[in-house]
Amino acid sequence: MNCRRRSFLVATASTTAGLGLGLLGGARASWAQESRYEIVDLDWHDPARDRAVPLRLYLPRAATPDSPVPLVVFSHGIGGSRFGYSYLGRHWASRGLASLHVQHVGSDRSLWGGGSLFSLVGRLQEAAQETEAVARVHDLRFAIDRLLAGELGPLVDGRRIVAAGHSYGANTTLLAAGARVERAGGVIDLHDPRLRAAIVISAPPFYGEGEPQRILAPVRVPSLHITATEDVIRIPGYYSGAEDRVAIFEAVGSANKTLAVFAGGSHSMFTDRTGTGGTELNAQVKLATRDLTSAFMRSVLDGNDHDLRDWPLRHAVIVNRFERGAG
Repeated sequence: MNCRRRSFLVATASTTAGLGLGLLGGARASWAQESRYEIVDLDWHDPARDRAVPLRLYLPRAATPDSPVPLVVFSHGIGGSRFGYSYLGRHWASRGLASLHVQHVGSDRSLWGGGSLFSLVGRLQEAAQETEAVARVHDLRFAIDRLLAGELGPLVDGRRIVAAGHSYGANTTLLAAGARVERAGGVIDLHDPRLRAAIVISAPPFYGEGEPQRILAPVRVPSLHITATEDVIRIPGYYSGAEDRVAIFEAVGSANKTLAVFAGGSHSMFTDRTGTGGTELNAQVKLATRDLTSAFMRSVLDGNDHDLRDWPLRHAVIVNRFERGAG
């Protein structure tokens, strides 16, 4: 990390740590430096919920208080962690966007540890329950609140925040973007009005909740939906085919929404895994996904639509369907 950025952190940590809002106050942080961005791992804790919220932040080195950068807040799939989806975090940071990857402790990589196959299935199903779905959205809100209020807050543009997620994390993103689930006598509404857009990768259905239109019509921010023809979820009790990803896209109420469907592939090829879905296709899809998400955010945040319009031509060999539709 360059000396100027380190001095800024040291100078401000003492004033914010007492409030529990500083980046370093009360939390372990470790730094790594790349040519265009820095990486910081944070172990935060939300006292209101007594819940750990580990994070990894990819921060462009060009970010300054005079020129704050947009923020992408990323939610991992079930069994993931803050260290995953690094190909996206690194790409976005190299393109001038801060990328904050939140780890959800109730549905993270600890699910894979120990026990029999039967107990694993039970852990996976427990992690998919409503209480954890709600907790995940609160994780995102807490992460945004604390980052903006801390010493790095001036480096991030709070008016240009995008939520993104894969699989279960895509559901988290949709809930934060306005999706509403009805319950007897009320509605679960977790909408965060600070979000300017949503990137939804391999979104499962809202299992057991009926017609998706009732849930997703309130999502009005621009949304990008990414999937593949072989994007199939095979968790016991939660099977879901690629058609469910398309149904999510069609049900979202936004007047500005985009769907990209790759040919072939797999559900997990959007993670950091390099072989799933075919080694060659996996690499091609990752490149195309980086390109597409950047083009989408340029369109939404900067009003530059050129790259998004041209994207299906640049990647036509692996694209099965590309659609920009009105809700």
